[in-house]
Amino acid sequence: MILTTLKPLLAKNRSWALQRRQRNPQYFDNNLHQQKPHSLWIGCSDSRVPAEVLTGAHPGELFVHRNIANMVIDSDDNFMSVLQYALEYLKVSRIVLCGHYGCGGVQAAIALPDSPLDNQDSALARRIGQLRAALESGLTAFHADKDEESNRQNRLVEANVLAQFSRLVATEPVIAAWRQGIALDVFGCVYDLQSGHLKELIQQSTEESTP
Repeated sequence: MILTTLKPLLAKNRSWALQRRQRNPQYFDNNLHQQKPHSLWIGCSDSRVPAEVLTGAHPGELFVHRNIANMVIDSDDNFMSVLQYALEYLKVSRIVLCGHYGCGGVQAAIALPDSPLDNQDSALARRIGQLRAALESGLTAFHADKDEESNRQNRLVEANVLAQFSRLVATEPVIAAWRQGIALDVFGCVYDLQSGHLKELIQQSTEESTP
């Protein structure tokens, strides 16, 4: 028996599917046997930041990986398998790493020393600990800044995007693609919950040589 709480979701699904078929009878057939997404989207799991909705994308356009605070961790098989599959098998030409203002993961990293998570041995505690480590220099500036807290948190969200971006462009699958001459653009963006707008922070299209 279907749980009562699931019925509204199923009803909305049927309505959505019907509307799509009425507008385009081939809407679902176009992606029935294969997918050819143009982009890999790496975003936060926050329910307010759905990749397809905020970009107006249709099924088949985005290959999506989401986790708390849009983190890039090369020891995370889940993340790395998505990245490898997107580049080597789906042949995406664009990667978008997207953070968002008001990120709960970033807020948890700020509060970690005084949080119950600090004394836990759990997957969430480890993830927030890794995030805090990645934001170490940004947190120093955060606590020294006398500006309004919301503005400071926004800058720390942007610092997180930049930190995760630097990790992303150093991963083996991305470096391998560039060395093979594959056209691949990597973007770091932030989403504004209040305006609904995306803002580009950084972009890279080739491997950068280290000094």
